[in-house]
Parts: sequence; structure tokens; C-alpha cells
Amino acid sequence: MRLTRRFTLLAGAAALTACSRDPKFRSYYGPEVTHVVVNKGARRMFLLHDDRLLEHYRVDLGFAPEGHKRFEGDGRTPEGRYVIDRRNPESDFHLSLGISYPNDRDIAFALSHGKSPGGDIFIHGGPRRRLARGTDWTAGCIAVKDRQMEDVYAMVRNGTPITITA
Repeated sequence: MRLTRRFTLLAGAAALTACSRDPKFRSYYGPEVTHVVVNKGARRMFLLHDDRLLEHYRVDLGFAPEGHKRFEGDGRTPEGRYVIDRRNPESDFHLSLGISYPNDRDIAFALSHGKSPGGDIFIHGGPRRRLARGTDWTAGCIAVKDRQMEDVYAMVRNGTPITITA
């Protein structure tokens, strides 16, 4: 009888703990993601540990997906080497990981044309407000499904390099 009561109490406590956690925050105990690679042409994002593929996802890009992002508002997703530099658990797009765009070269190019390079480029899930959208609907970001973003958010750490190719 005592064993049954103890088991019931432990099971109840575990259930309460599970209910109180936000389900969008997942845990990941696998190999470290050492590099994120996005191939814009294939609409794919790859999470790698050294040269071993851990996960891959279909992505949506900026509404003008061809070419490297040059200026604020051009709707393009940047190309080049950057790093994941911030996390936003309160994003308007489920969860998001910031990409270090613009770098010094991006800034210099935009300024030489009298324009802003833009910024706030993220990997993110879908918008909190459901909008009618098709493929390549972001303003220059990289988007995955919300459930996938929960996994990416758990797996990828700040400082992880990201390479975005055409």
C-alpha cells in the first residue's frame, strides 16, 4: 500500500511538472551543432556536427529569394558566412535565432549606395498571427515550421557559424 501511494505521488508530481513547462522549449542532448548551412536554391537548411548531418529542414525565404541581400526592404535573404548571435523566445514568429547580418562588408556596400543594409535577419517559425502565405513569404529571414523551430532552437547555440549559399 505504501509503495502504491508513493508511486502515485511521484507520478502526480511528474505530471504537474510536465504541464507547467512551455512545450515550445525542448531539450537536446545529442551532438553539438557545429555549423548551420542553408542552400537557398534547394530551399534546405542543414544542421551539422563537423561534417555529419544531424537534421535537415525545408525552408521558406525572403519574398525576393534570388541574390544576396543588399538593402533594407529588398526582400532578399543574405548569402555568406555569419553566426547565430541571439535568441528571441518572445518572437512574433514563434521562436527565433538571430543571424549576424549585416557584417562590415554588407554595411559598407549599402552605405556606398546611400542606403541602409537592413538587419533583423532570423531563422524563425511561423507568425503568431496566422496570415495567408505561400512559399518565400518572409522579409529576408529563413522560416521553418513551428515544431521544427522548436528543435532548431534547442539544438543550435549562440556563436554557431551559419553559411547561406545561393
